[in-house]
Amino acid sequence: MNVCFFLIWNKNNLFMKFGTKVIHSGLETDPSTGAIITPIYQTSTYVQKSPGENMGFEYSRTKNPTRSALEKSIASIENGNFSICYSSGMGAADAIIKLLKPGDKVISNNDIYGGTYRMFEQVFKNFGIEFFYTDLTNLESLPSLICSKTKMIWIETPSNPLMNIIDINKIYQLIDKRSDIILVADNTFATPALQNPLDLGADIVLHSATKYIGGHSDIILGALITNNHKLYEKLFLITKSCGAVPGPMDCFLALRGIKTLEIRMERHCENAKKIFEFLSSRDEVQNIYWPGNHEHKNHIIAKKQMKDFGGMLSFNLKNNSFENAKKIISSTKLFKLAESLGGVESLISHPASMTHASIPKSEREKNNLSESLIRVSIGIENNEDLIKDLKNALLAIE
Repeated sequence: MNVCFFLIWNKNNLFMKFGTKVIHSGLETDPSTGAIITPIYQTSTYVQKSPGENMGFEYSRTKNPTRSALEKSIASIENGNFSICYSSGMGAADAIIKLLKPGDKVISNNDIYGGTYRMFEQVFKNFGIEFFYTDLTNLESLPSLICSKTKMIWIETPSNPLMNIIDINKIYQLIDKRSDIILVADNTFATPALQNPLDLGADIVLHSATKYIGGHSDIILGALITNNHKLYEKLFLITKSCGAVPGPMDCFLALRGIKTLEIRMERHCENAKKIFEFLSSRDEVQNIYWPGNHEHKNHIIAKKQMKDFGGMLSFNLKNNSFENAKKIISSTKLFKLAESLGGVESLISHPASMTHASIPKSEREKNNLSESLIRVSIGIENNEDLIKDLKNALLAIE
């Protein structure tokens, strides 16, 4: 797609309400049939009119019409100008780190997703990139941590799995005079329906679109969004050169998922509130990690930068017993024991032994990721049924 045309189209699209954007952004009527839904262009290559003269597509590693429609849609709902989609969220994260060079330093929050931590520590550290982890819920010490080598600040908010909230705009203000520092915000848990980091000063927004954007636990996909044309060009070069692109079927399914994102998130948030209220009444539960909790240390920031508090929630037990946590997560019927999140069905997991097992136990404990911590991805089922399921599971430890 012509960049100038896309920018004009996207500027007009900014005036749409979110519920309209998710339906109409990226929608391209098929010119040959009039089909209202973007087709699945299951092709690897494209016929050219003459050598070097094509119709905007030459090889599907570089561009594919179905993927282009998805990228336009995701850029629009994140209030961005450019988007690139990837074969997974980690594929997207990999492309971001490839913007750096040996000797560069990345500052990240200390409770990031275990897969991101593994990629940082076991892959890119070997290429001379330095990673420093700190508590970014309190930004008083951040200026003292930034040095001439600092080229990127990487945040998750809400974080996985402790639901910590980081003030995106405050970080932007602290680094505003350093144009060489890239602020990356993983917005997977909040989704564009609840939070738009580009509007708050982020340079790049990252999504594991496998999760809420797809919404049906049937795709693996990642996405990056930016307003910076130079960053976009660099990321596009990395992507077409390294090839971590999604297939057209996954892109088609993501486009379908986006159409119901707003109404799904409304139900996820509604159910999370009900389950928080239920868990708050249980003697077995020690702490509940959910941004909507008025006692959450950064609840005020969450209210400021989020439209609602999301469908992810974690809690730990009073005796911090792994065995009791195991009994609970093995006793649910509707909450399925599985990794991942953001689907219409509810999931339950044990971060210390599953999603965050790659983080050393000493580091997990230092960051309050306890052995009894249970993470739930709250689906869109009837919340009374979900509460009954959790209530019955808690009986397993009595």
